[in-house]
Amino acid sequence: MEFKDNQAIYLQIANRFFENILLKKWDSGEKIPSIRDMAVEFEVNPNTTMRTFNYLQEKGIIFNKRGIGYFVADDGFEKTLDLKKEQFTQEELPLFFKTMNLLGFSIEDLKRYYNKFNKIS
Repeated sequence: MEFKDNQAIYLQIANRFFENILLKKWDSGEKIPSIRDMAVEFEVNPNTTMRTFNYLQEKGIIFNKRGIGYFVADDGFEKTLDLKKEQFTQEELPLFFKTMNLLGFSIEDLKRYYNKFNKIS
């Protein structure tokens, strides 16, 4: 994984976890790879991965069964969805709307591009 300079690495790794949960690659109650396995996969120090796991635990998205490993919380999907929606509306939408205004895009233009995008994906 190639990391960006504008965000902490542990948060970028967390975003990959979020993606796996939202795409249902990891379901509620499912065991996720270990801290070591994830450190190897992302080619980072295990302490960085541990920070990701701690962050996700604080958010209630994963939990630890001592001696067994980490699992997606029963409401992990819903909490991930809520967290990502909140981040999107606070961090990305303001810049998006500013750019729309600067370029003279209307809501109708946006709908047209959105429909075109959905046909492709």
